[in-house]
Amino acid sequence: MSLLCEKSAHPAGKAPLPGLPVGAQTEYHRETPLAMRQAATRETNVIDTLIHLMPLAKVLLAFGVMLTGMRLRQPLWLAVLAGGVVLALSFHMPLAQWARVAGATLFQRETTYLVFILALILFLSEVLEKSGQTRRIMQAATGFLVSPKLRLAFFPALVGFLPMPGGAVFSAPMVRDMADELGVNRRDTALVNYWFRHLWELCWPLYPGIILTSSLAGVPLARLIIYTCPCILLCIVLGWRFIMRPAVAHLQDAPARLQAPRNLGAALFEGLPMLIAICCGLGFEVGMTLLAPDLPFELGIMSALVLAITCALVQNRVGPGFVAGVLRDRELYKLVGLVVAVLVFKDVLQASGAVEQLASVASGPGALFALTLGLPFLVGLISGITVAFVGATFPIILGVLHNIGAQELLMPVLALGLFAGFTGVMVSPLHVCFVLSCQFFGADIAKTWRRLLLPCGLLLGCGVLWFFALVQLG
Repeated sequence: MSLLCEKSAHPAGKAPLPGLPVGAQTEYHRETPLAMRQAATRETNVIDTLIHLMPLAKVLLAFGVMLTGMRLRQPLWLAVLAGGVVLALSFHMPLAQWARVAGATLFQRETTYLVFILALILFLSEVLEKSGQTRRIMQAATGFLVSPKLRLAFFPALVGFLPMPGGAVFSAPMVRDMADELGVNRRDTALVNYWFRHLWELCWPLYPGIILTSSLAGVPLARLIIYTCPCILLCIVLGWRFIMRPAVAHLQDAPARLQAPRNLGAALFEGLPMLIAICCGLGFEVGMTLLAPDLPFELGIMSALVLAITCALVQNRVGPGFVAGVLRDRELYKLVGLVVAVLVFKDVLQASGAVEQLASVASGPGALFALTLGLPFLVGLISGITVAFVGATFPIILGVLHNIGAQELLMPVLALGLFAGFTGVMVSPLHVCFVLSCQFFGADIAKTWRRLLLPCGLLLGCGVLWFFALVQLG
């Protein structure tokens, strides 16, 4: 007899008690006062609820380990790896099995391609930065911006095209010079430098976070960008209204003037590596999808990056010593280690049965929505890093999505998760770019941070509306 039938055999207020035979339960209900029976039933329901939520508690424990490692300034790859070990042990996976899963992850095609792509992106960024080509790109493009307000936003936005760790510091000297000339105070300058540095993070195909999302979800990068591109417009509008507009309010009557000659040839020449990386990357991916669908799309991105790096090396006439110096940069290997740790965490989630058990908790679209909104935002807020929230939460979200059979919600869920996590990253007081910008400009961190709350709250709200719009559009 099923549990449903057992429940129907008892009148209201006489719910069956687990572990007692039917006859014993009848005697129990006859002799026990109604209040005591109701109290016992409530206690049983509470215990059942706690047991039902145990998988979620175990996953949150693993997240707690990861976030603690991040707060203690441990390497991100080590924090994620430790969280994976705790997750495995909490779901009764032996360490030997965890080691086998981790070893298998290292030799998967997905791991190899993703590591190569991210390494090539960082290598390109380092070549452009250390050779001075990024600064030359800025100087060449400045002549095309007549408005001083546009120039103030242009420098950090241009640096934002390159996924450099702490890139806000790279644009800070140029923003400072422009802001001093315009009479903008230091707190507003720090906010402008920080906000406009991150306009492109959810849509630019060189950023590790969007690439990792594409890889985890098995979605072509070009298709994913179509669903996240509204973030660019939102960030520009919110940044201009709540950050730039108060900063330049005193410039309403200032005349626009040109500071540098226009040289289209120089701008195109200096920006050629970036143009190759973007145009060829998207072009190769689309072409391979249409003409050679059996080949992995990652090959197109890798080919474009190799061409862009070759172009930058030739343009700057650098030798083996320069290349060796770039390869000695520890940040390159830290990010590679983080990506590997994230992929190991994803596979441990699957092998331990955590995803199947979580699916029983998030058993419907409403629970999935709450999970997708809450987890990425929390990890983004604590870590201040896009790759961290994508790698730590998207394997769980995608696993639950698959297990409840809601594949039609894949793209809306990806968009919501990215919006939520990115909002957490932008409002995080631990974000490296935010902290470094405030330090560089001598701005009070607490007062500057409070100015981020309103635009970030509106960004998250727009992300939720975009999710429901995508669901309705099907």
